[in-house]
Amino acid sequence: MWVVKLGGSLLGSPELEKWLEVFTRHGDGKVVIVPGGGIFADAVREAQKLSDFSDLVAHKMAVMAMDQYGVMMTGLNPKLATAASELEIAERGWQHRAIVWLPSKMVCADDAIPASWQVTSDSLAAWLAAKLNADHLILVKQQRPTVAQISVDRLIKDGMLDEQFGDFTAGQSFKTWVLGKADHAAFTDGISHDKPPQVGAEVRCAWN
Repeated sequence: MWVVKLGGSLLGSPELEKWLEVFTRHGDGKVVIVPGGGIFADAVREAQKLSDFSDLVAHKMAVMAMDQYGVMMTGLNPKLATAASELEIAERGWQHRAIVWLPSKMVCADDAIPASWQVTSDSLAAWLAAKLNADHLILVKQQRPTVAQISVDRLIKDGMLDEQFGDFTAGQSFKTWVLGKADHAAFTDGISHDKPPQVGAEVRCAWN
């Protein structure tokens, strides 16, 4: 199984719809899309500045913002199916559907996840990949790194990953890859679920 996070920065771009089409055509129930927060999460940040509510409240609202982005994806491509629990994800997989995860139900029920802006949709995608025993975690960004392999520390320093990401991937068996928004073209003819992506940068833990 692949867990694929589509960042909020793709909102409004033609590449977002192309990624969704790739997964509805070739996902075969083995791809779970994690929506970013994008402008929906930005609205929560602004509301917190204006009203000064707690980080716990902001955390819950920001995860709900991911839900909103996920629902929007289904509006862009009605072939997508949403899932809010592990059981629903399994059911959609059995149906060979392309799955969009709505995270708020699962994430807000887990008090072990820090209620902090340092935990973004990237870390939550890693959390889900661990839950599902996924083979690969794919993070789709505006641009991918120009190297074939890169460390978590380097990506954090460059602002491409949140500061907690390493905690969510440490000791996990899945492989992590960072792809760019245009890399959907590499999957136009299909997805090899038993093989890693042939594009993008593989993320390593221990070196820069």
